[in-house]
Amino acid sequence: MSFLDLQDISVTYPCPGNHLCVVNHLSLQLAKGEIGCLLGASGCGKTTILRTIAGFEPLRSGAIYLDGQLLSSTTRQIAPELRKVGMMFQDYALFPHLTVEQNVAFGLRRWSKAERAARVSEMLELVGLLAERKRYPHELSGGQQQRVALARALAPSPSLLLLDEPFSNLDVDTRERLAFEVRDILKQAGLTAILVTHNQAEAFAIADRIGVMNQGQVVQWGTPHELHEQPANEFVADFIRREALLSQRAQALVRGGEGYSMERSSPVLF
Repeated sequence: MSFLDLQDISVTYPCPGNHLCVVNHLSLQLAKGEIGCLLGASGCGKTTILRTIAGFEPLRSGAIYLDGQLLSSTTRQIAPELRKVGMMFQDYALFPHLTVEQNVAFGLRRWSKAERAARVSEMLELVGLLAERKRYPHELSGGQQQRVALARALAPSPSLLLLDEPFSNLDVDTRERLAFEVRDILKQAGLTAILVTHNQAEAFAIADRIGVMNQGQVVQWGTPHELHEQPANEFVADFIRREALLSQRAQALVRGGEGYSMERSSPVLF
């Protein structure tokens, strides 16, 4: 039974004399506790889908349901703050003048002092940063900042977490390691989440289900194994091969070219 249900949604932006269709009759379902990923090149509509789920963009057609509740349609739009949807941004958006624990507590201002303190400690323990609670963002590594942002997003107990290119500011090795760490944290918390990325290695490392996107549509929605072994068409097959090759080249450059071969064009499955 689907927990998140996007039913034939379309999203457009106005432009002179017409409308630009960014997401075109897209449907997908995600079960409770699953991690989904939208994978594709820049400009294919990935982030627009996240913004629409969060309530920042209106639908031109279709409907969005979360846990059986209608969030968006052409006639109904629940306010973003009432959706129980958390969002983790690409640049983490941490407050530089607040400590780690103050950043995590930011969305808990309506909680009692005791409840807030307990929740902050719980989240920092979950992401392994209890010892850094009094430090400021500029005193942390990029990976640690990313985990603080994740703890802050998880603190209000959202029903759904949206992650927009969360690893893009990190180096290749840190990005790969943190993808596994984030998956473990989300699974431990039992949270349903959707990740947006253009990096296939991240998608295969973290997601239960992946949607390969092209021009505002999900070309194939399936498990990493299905995408690799049973691509729906030539676009998906070529995309998987091409992105795997680029990922291998990037890692080879970082590591001095050791072990890289142009003939190795199949992706590594995580």
